[in-house]
Amino acid sequence: MIRHVVLFSARRRADVETIARTLRGYSEIPGVQALEVGLNRKSDPLSDEADVVLTALFADDAALASYKAHPIYLAGIAAIRPLRDMRIAADFVVGAG
Repeated sequence: MIRHVVLFSARRRADVETIARTLRGYSEIPGVQALEVGLNRKSDPLSDEADVVLTALFADDAALASYKAHPIYLAGIAAIRPLRDMRIAADFVVGAG
């Protein structure tokens, strides 16, 4: 299983919910086994840069690649890119030591 984690910061506070709403639409993409989108509570005193967090679970690398090539994902990128400052992504194997 592959866990996909992405952190976003919005250019303007007013765009945070638009980013989150767009990301929630990714749950409709085939191959997504689980997807969560949340607003960062910013409770960590050492890091409060991220506004929105997405986590998704995929069966394998092929499912993740298919997700990233899907029209819903590509439309989301086009909609979110002008609204965000920062995007940090990480993918890891679930349960890997």
